[in-house]
Formats: sequence, structure tokens, C-alpha cells
Amino acid sequence: CTLLLLATALLWSSCDDDEKQLLDIPAVYDGSAFQSNTASEYALRNQLDALITEAKKGRTAGVKVDAAILHQLYQAGSPSLQSVTTTYYDGRLTGPSGWIQELGNASGGTYVPGPPTGEGGVYGGYLFDENGLEPEQLLEKGLFGAALYHRAITLMQGPITPATVDQLVAIYGAHPDFPNTPTTGKAANPDKGIAGYAARRDKNDGLGYYTQMKNAFLQLQAAVKAGDAYREERDQAADALRHTWEKINFATVIHYCHSVVSILSATNPTDSDKARALHAYGECVGFTHGWRTLPQAYRTITDAEIDELLVLLNAPYNGVPTSYTYATDPVNQLSKLTQVIQKIKTKYGFTDQEIEDFKQNWVAIQGR
Repeated sequence: CTLLLLATALLWSSCDDDEKQLLDIPAVYDGSAFQSNTASEYALRNQLDALITEAKKGRTAGVKVDAAILHQLYQAGSPSLQSVTTTYYDGRLTGPSGWIQELGNASGGTYVPGPPTGEGGVYGGYLFDENGLEPEQLLEKGLFGAALYHRAITLMQGPITPATVDQLVAIYGAHPDFPNTPTTGKAANPDKGIAGYAARRDKNDGLGYYTQMKNAFLQLQAAVKAGDAYREERDQAADALRHTWEKINFATVIHYCHSVVSILSATNPTDSDKARALHAYGECVGFTHGWRTLPQAYRTITDAEIDELLVLLNAPYNGVPTSYTYATDPVNQLSKLTQVIQKIKTKYGFTDQEIEDFKQNWVAIQGR
């Protein structure tokens, strides 16, 4: 009996020794090697900043933007923005009739919403093409998905090392500080890119999308450091990053749809109001179009569903936009944006409260 009891005790002791411990997830991200690991990602972020800074010069009436310079900024560097952009979206940006050239063509002129005449121009402080679409937003917000998120999922397809995790944080637009604000002066390392929009969608209550992304990064870093025994926790964190990143993108589309509806449903909106609405509308198109043709395994929305949204936005991927009609005929057009909101809500399972919360820029409201 004594021998039997001893053998049983040894067996249970062996089981306890072999049992995997719960993953220890620190509360603070380890950024000790972040700077050295993320040179390429910061180069891409800086290239996008330089591209959009140049593009924004066209917002000033009479200022001509040279499309050749925009192409150079897009193609420069190793890696370049062009090299990490989906083949589809690169084709829409470049070429003699691409959006980069359209921006150059529109600059220097003036624009009044209506059926296309001329090349477009400045209206209310923003630069629109002849169809009332803002090329700047197709460059910036479109590349958030087609280049930066595309870069992220390319990184995820290889071995995920501690350096990879740092690179993912950087291309997302965050920093190991995770300040939850894109406001310069409010943090030493403010959020950029889609991380800045995650902050805007986050009520800073510990439950929002920015916090969810931070927690997923903390788990991913901890699991990768802990080794192969924690592959399941690593994969869970990577999945959470992808799904939450996508939700942030399309929650922001909803935000700007709300904005357009609010501005253009008012009585007698001014030219300034209409320009702000078309600007917000352009953000909707950019954030949506940039996700077209991304690898399906790394997103929930399909190209067919994106195409439906673009049709409702009067900016079909395979046709001429009629964007100006949102400003000239809001009575008949704004219901399409309500449909966009409903389709996205259904796709991602957003609650009624979330749809209401997406109306707000929580960073501005809370002074973060």
C-alpha cells in the first residue's frame, strides 16, 4: 500500500511539473528594442506623412501640385510605400489617369459642386476633382489599408519574433507608451495612422478599441517571448489584432457617414458646410476603398461587400464617381449613407450604442 501511494504521488507530481503555466502578460509593453527594430516601419510612416504634406498644398487656391513629385514620394525609399501597397490599389494611384495625377490636375483651380466640368479645384479649403471626390483622402486613408495594414499582414505571414511585434506596433501607428491620443503636445509619442483613429473611437474607459489593441499587443509580445508552448495564445492575440484593426477602420467609416448626414441635413448648409461634408465623405471612400483586394484570410469584409458600399457612396470602383450629388441633392442621396451604416453594423455586429458612440471624436470631447 505504501509503495502504491508513493507511486501515485510521484505520478501527480509529474503531471503538475508538465502542466503549462498561465501566460504572464505584463501591464507595460517592453519597448527596449523598439527603436532599433522599427526603422523600416517608421520610414514608411514618414514617407506617407511627406506624401500627404505635399498633397495638402493643393488645398490652397492657386497652388499647383506637381504629380511627378507625388509619384517620387510614393515610390522613394526601401521599402517604399509603393512596394508595400496592394497591386490593385497601386494601379489606381499611378498611371496617367491615376488618383495621384488627378490630384495634380485638380490643383490650382476652383471647384463648384455640380456635373463635371474642367479638372476640379479648391472648394471651401479642400481640393476636389471634377466629380467632387477628394483625391487626398484616396491617397492617405486608402493607404492606411492598402499599404500599412497590408504591410502588417505581410509581417504576420512570416515567423513572428519579438522584433515582428515591435514592427506591428509601429505600422499600426502606436508606440510602446500607448498614449491613446493622436494630439501633439498631449503625449511624447502621439498615435499616428489608424492608431490615431482608434483613439478617437475609444471612450478611454478601459473597454474601447484602442485598449483592445493595446491588450492584444501585450499578449502577443508575452506569448512570443514565452516560446512555442504558447502558440495558441500568440495566434489568439494576432487574430484579435486583425479583427479589431478592421473594426476600427469601418467604425471610422460610420463616423464620417454620420458627419456627412449631420451637416447636409441641416437647413441651408453654406458652401463651407458642403465642403466639410464632401471632405468627410471623401474619408468614407478612402477608408473603404483601401481594403479592396487585401488577402481575404486577413479580413472579414469581402470585395463584393466593399463594392456594394462604394456603389452606395457614389464612388464605384469600376465607374465614374458622382460624389458631388451628396452636396447638390442631399434629400435623395443621404439615405444611401444610412444604408452604408446599416450594412457595416450588420457585418461587424456593432450594437446600437456603438453606432451612437461612433458619432463622436472622443479625443476631442475628452481633451486628450
